[in-house]
Amino acid sequence: MKILPRSIEKLIESFEKLPGIGPKTASRLTFYLLHVPQGQLDEFSEALTTLKTSTVYCSKCLNIGENNPCVICESLERDETSICVVEQPIDILSLEKTGKYNGVYHVLHGAINPLNNIGPDEIHIAELLLRVKSGKIKEVILATNASMEGEATAMYIRRELNMQNTKCKVTRLAHGLPVGGDLEYADEVTLSKALEGRTEF
Repeated sequence: MKILPRSIEKLIESFEKLPGIGPKTASRLTFYLLHVPQGQLDEFSEALTTLKTSTVYCSKCLNIGENNPCVICESLERDETSICVVEQPIDILSLEKTGKYNGVYHVLHGAINPLNNIGPDEIHIAELLLRVKSGKIKEVILATNASMEGEATAMYIRRELNMQNTKCKVTRLAHGLPVGGDLEYADEVTLSKALEGRTEF
């Protein structure tokens, strides 16, 4: 005997397909939406409908924006001699919040992951190498995640840039202890990276 209406079941199933959302969270979200005003639901529905139709990939950096090129690549105030390489467009948001970086970006849309059959050709490394080949780039900042996949991707890019004999500097984001973190809770890899990357105080 079915207890829930099909429309509710379908929405729960749709939420469950999203990363990090299990059956309980999917049910909670569905029943929450059931009680919001119809106007709010319509806005939510429209935001989902226009998510893909109102966004484009930037032909320069592969970031997501409303226009091509994106607002960052279009800005005359950005330093085009510095490229920060990130795995996903959401990483740009995190870096921009710091207000400390004024260069441009390159989005790989993934990382090398042999277990999931993702090699260098499945992400946008070739486009990065073409940008660097232009000769205008002075620094490539590798800001991939501090995971096995992120490290493998950074090492691959560094090797490819070295093989191209580019004169640009290749740097990697520092890894270490988070602000407010306690030493006793840090893992060995984080502590090792913190020791390796220590600076004069």
